[in-house]
Amino acid sequence: PTSPRKMRLLADEIRGMEVEKALALLDYHPQHPATPLGKLLKSAINNWEQKNNGQSAADAALVVKTIFVDGARNIKRLRPAPQGRAYRIRKRSNHVTIIVDTKNN
Repeated sequence: PTSPRKMRLLADEIRGMEVEKALALLDYHPQHPATPLGKLLKSAINNWEQKNNGQSAADAALVVKTIFVDGARNIKRLRPAPQGRAYRIRKRSNHVTIIVDTKNN
């Protein structure tokens, strides 16, 4: 559960980047959403390898062709406020779509 705005900052950094460089960047990135985004990128690489008859991603020179972040459900919570009121807290989450492919395609 990370807000789409924070996740888009990382998505913009790795868009168009080679997969190995993107993974290295996400491994050492200080922002919290870097960890789940790295896991998602690894999953996309494994899916590509399975689709292409076990061809190695390192040999194919994969790049992050498309990545976009959409908003998902909001969990609504209430926080106490002065004079018996309540402030609404919206805990946002996101959906990330990653497409990896070779440089030629």
